[in-house]
Amino acid sequence: MLEPYEWKRSRTVLRRESGSNPADLVDYRPLIEGLGGEVISISATSSNHINAMDMEQGYGDGENPVVLKSEFLLSLCEQLMGDRLLSAKEKSIIDRCTAKVYQDYLRSGYQGSVPTLQDFHAELLRQTEPEARDVALAIELFTEGSLNTFAKPTNVDTDARILCYDIRDLGKQLLPVGMLVVLDSVFNRVIRNRALGRNTWVYIDEIYLLFQHEYSANFLFTLWKRVRKYGACCTGLTQNVDDLLQSHTARTMLANSEFLVMLNQAATDRAELARLLNISDNQLSYITNVDFGRGLIKCGSAIVPFMDNFPKNRLYKLMTTRLLEISNNLV
Repeated sequence: MLEPYEWKRSRTVLRRESGSNPADLVDYRPLIEGLGGEVISISATSSNHINAMDMEQGYGDGENPVVLKSEFLLSLCEQLMGDRLLSAKEKSIIDRCTAKVYQDYLRSGYQGSVPTLQDFHAELLRQTEPEARDVALAIELFTEGSLNTFAKPTNVDTDARILCYDIRDLGKQLLPVGMLVVLDSVFNRVIRNRALGRNTWVYIDEIYLLFQHEYSANFLFTLWKRVRKYGACCTGLTQNVDDLLQSHTARTMLANSEFLVMLNQAATDRAELARLLNISDNQLSYITNVDFGRGLIKCGSAIVPFMDNFPKNRLYKLMTTRLLEISNNLV
């Protein structure tokens, strides 16, 4: 695990655009597909599946990969089981079953079929302890039931050069689990890219949502620190800065990020950012009631204003989220 000071090449972009609604306007599909990438839409009713148990060779970074995957499954099961915490017996059973379902896959050198949550559920049922059946029953809805989106083999193309996971339609029940699984899928892709000698750029839009759930926040916290040594750079984007700053974990990550871009900010957000980042009143004027493309860049200890008059070229047409421009085809 990397120490906090090593995050400083990671970047957090704080974005707030007046008059925009992320639920209505933020759609990366035109940009991703325009650049030859793949958009993976995931919901309880979609035919797309991401296997929560996917494991690339090198997952444990030279250590026992089952240990890291066991930690992931402990978080996943605890999330699926609702309000109560896992007991010591349940944790031991989950760890044992994790090792068993990966046994053949690891022995074969990561060849053949990757185990799934359905395999994990079946292994739980083979255990003799009553606690194992309790865990199996608690996760049954997400393995054998109607919310089994992440319990089947991955059936989407994750090899595209640009990959976008759309989890907007996951719903209340699946969203916390989905965020964990997607982050783990991103981690697998980062591992694969490193083996191929490629750098990876990870962009997380509406990053504040991940901090609303304990397990996704903790997993992101670990990922944010870990992936740098895998040749990856994480960037977070949000319009809800005030919500983001309610999380101690998020504040720590933000304060230790070396590069930040701040656009127009609401009054409450400006006050919080000023305290956290030591922004002067004069500097705050550059993120107060300003037009699009204007703001502040914080790089290290330097804070400088900027103005970006982006040309209305083909790239602009792919990126714009202004409803008037999109609906009237004005760009």
